[in-house]
Amino acid sequence: MMSKRNRFLLILVVLAICFAFLWPSLSWYVRTPKEVQALALGSLEKIKDYSIEMAVQDVDVLKKQALADPSALLPAQYKWLEKNAVRNYKDMDKAVPSPMTVRDALTSFATEQELRDAVETRYRDEILKAKNLYTNSVKLGLDLSGGMNVIVKADLDAALAARDPADSTSEAEFKKEAMNQALETLQSRIDRFGLSEPVIRLQGEDRIYIELPGAAETDRINSIIMGKGILNFRLVDMDATNAFMSAYSMNPSGMFDAEGNLINSEVIPADCEVLGLYTKDAYGLDERISYLVVKKEIAMDGQHIKSAQVGSDNLTGKPQVNFILDSEGAQIFGDFTSAHVGDSLAIVSDDKIKSYARINEAITGGEVALSGFGLEEAQNIQKVLQTAWLNVPLSVESQQVIGATLGDEAISQGVKAVIVGLLGVMLFMLILYKGAGINAIVAQILNLYIMFSILSAFNLTLTLPSIAGMILTIGMAVDANVIIFERIKEERRLGKSRASSIAAGFDSAFWAIMDSNITTFIAAIFLSQLGTGSIQGFAVSLAIGVVSSVFTALVVSRLMFDFGTDVMKKQNISISWRVK
Repeated sequence: MMSKRNRFLLILVVLAICFAFLWPSLSWYVRTPKEVQALALGSLEKIKDYSIEMAVQDVDVLKKQALADPSALLPAQYKWLEKNAVRNYKDMDKAVPSPMTVRDALTSFATEQELRDAVETRYRDEILKAKNLYTNSVKLGLDLSGGMNVIVKADLDAALAARDPADSTSEAEFKKEAMNQALETLQSRIDRFGLSEPVIRLQGEDRIYIELPGAAETDRINSIIMGKGILNFRLVDMDATNAFMSAYSMNPSGMFDAEGNLINSEVIPADCEVLGLYTKDAYGLDERISYLVVKKEIAMDGQHIKSAQVGSDNLTGKPQVNFILDSEGAQIFGDFTSAHVGDSLAIVSDDKIKSYARINEAITGGEVALSGFGLEEAQNIQKVLQTAWLNVPLSVESQQVIGATLGDEAISQGVKAVIVGLLGVMLFMLILYKGAGINAIVAQILNLYIMFSILSAFNLTLTLPSIAGMILTIGMAVDANVIIFERIKEERRLGKSRASSIAAGFDSAFWAIMDSNITTFIAAIFLSQLGTGSIQGFAVSLAIGVVSSVFTALVVSRLMFDFGTDVMKKQNISISWRVK
């Protein structure tokens, strides 16, 4: 048997671990302001726009304060800027002003853009931190938060039929890669179109389940899901690019109209067009860093790509992207590169240039290596290339819209049901078992605490069926306490001491409790594996509740009895109106 000290240490460890698991949920639902939650649930595009806009506004406010009163100290909401200013002064080997005024803080930055970047970083980090908290917290299902769920079916048979016969990848591996790529593509599309933080996960072998919290437009969602990216290779006209960039530097605001179209097409050759060159920014979004002039004629379509992997150069060890072409693509690419040695080739996806490289020699044989970038950029290029060769037809199999009003009512009813159920059980245990009922109450509270912690640890979604499983667990959890208490009462009737009665009661009840809970746990596991939707949510919460209730009944309750015996030196047991 476990000693009292070890039992106490075990409880402390479990409670500490559970608190660590629960912390993201507590931070998100309790400590994160509603306005920050709203921003964090938005798309990365919206977060970026908001951060830039707020940075511009804050810099303007600080500049006006510095002009109005050069001796004004930094306001409390901008105290964080003092750390940046102190670092800037130290980097310049200058004395740090004390106290720090608004003017001192502003002059520590070399340019206004550098100041804006610092303020933008502050906003971005705060919102992305909140977004990360949400990702690692318990999420409310659509029946509680409202929104829309969609089940998308992937036609894997069509994808298999369309792949290159020479592809040696096994059918199972091909399907797995195809579904993972379809999952990434949908995540990218949904976030790009500014929708709320989605829940997107694989369901079975060929389906993707999507939950979109908040109001959602059915037609818009369908167009996003059914949309297809276009990937191809274009020849870069470097002479035209240099001429365009020269004209752009002299008149950056007059080169494009509001829709991004070139106003004066005569600045580039008739057979060319201007496309943006993009990289990933601090938000994980495409950021335009320059422009390139490319030929309108497509050198090679992306559909000829069979596979793409990130590797490393044998000589330098630097990252490179290796991709393999089908037989037709190998011929096209070989002929093209032979004719354009010394020129540059751009990878274009969704009318954005993701990368470009110089053609150093003719590339024949269908195996191509792109180098000259870091690991993260290489991984991004690999994903871009994969969108071409893992072309999986997607279709919307089912969709359901749930109103937010229903969600608010469901949350209120669910909370009331849990509270009423818990209070009812507590009252029953106090009336029937007097002081020992307090042990059961503490065990019940810790039981719910552990259940929510595990839900948070595995980023599970809380739904109405999940709440039903919790309520059922509350009722079932007291069964273990009832069995233990009745056994202790029997031992006391035989005239045994408090310590002997408690030990015998727990020992005798152990296997009866384990047998009943193990069978319930097995049933819950089968339900969670074979069921879907609401059945699965109910089964998962029930399985978690079974494990936590056994722990609290056999470990926590036992320690409380032993505390009364060994520390408080009690001789009797307040466990019944007749037996003491």
